[in-house]
Amino acid sequence: MGRFFSRSEPVDWLIVGLGNPGAGYEWTPHNVGFQVISELSKRWDLGRPRKSFNGLIVSGRVGPIGGPAVRVALLEPLTYMNESGTSAGPARGSLKVELDHVLVIHDEIDLPFGQLQPRLGGGLAGHNGLKSLRKGFGSEDFGRLRIGVGRPQSTDRATVSDYVLGRWTQPESEVNALVAAASDLAEQIVLGQAVLTGSA
Repeated sequence: MGRFFSRSEPVDWLIVGLGNPGAGYEWTPHNVGFQVISELSKRWDLGRPRKSFNGLIVSGRVGPIGGPAVRVALLEPLTYMNESGTSAGPARGSLKVELDHVLVIHDEIDLPFGQLQPRLGGGLAGHNGLKSLRKGFGSEDFGRLRIGVGRPQSTDRATVSDYVLGRWTQPESEVNALVAAASDLAEQIVLGQAVLTGSA
C-alpha cells in the first residue's frame, strides 16, 4: 500500500468507526468500530491522526503499489457514541463524500459473534449511534459494516448495556481475529472487491 497525505482534498471513501472515547471503553464490544479503524490505519500506514470534526481523523491514498489509488479518510468521533453524527456529519460535508461511499463500522448485538454484514441503508435497529448519524447525514442511506458481537441471554436493557460496555468476554485471540476479518472486508469494499448490498 502506498500513501499520500492531504488535509483538504475530497476523498473517495469516509470510514467512520463508532465507539466511546476514554481508556475505560477500549476493550469493549461497543468499541469494535474504533478497533477496526486502528487496524486499518496501521495496515495502510496512514500515520498519526489529527483532531478535527470533534474526532480523530487521518487520510491518505491506499491501493496496490503501481495500481489505482483510492483516497480514504478514517474517522473516530470523540463525541461519545450517541452523538457521533455531530462529528461524522460535518466531516462528510467537508470531504464531499456521497452517502453510498460512507462506511460506518459498528457493533451489532443482533448478529452472532464473528458474523459480518455489509449493507447500504436499512433500519437502525435501535442503535443510538446510527440514529445520531441519520440526523447528522440527513438520511439513513449510508453504508454500514455490522460486526456481530453476540448478546447476553437476557433481554433486560441494563444487562445488555453492561454486556456491550463491559470487557470482551471472548478470548483475545478471537476478538483480534474478528477485528482482522472486519478490516479485510472494509478494505475489500473500499478497493471495489466487495459491494454493499441494499436493504430489503
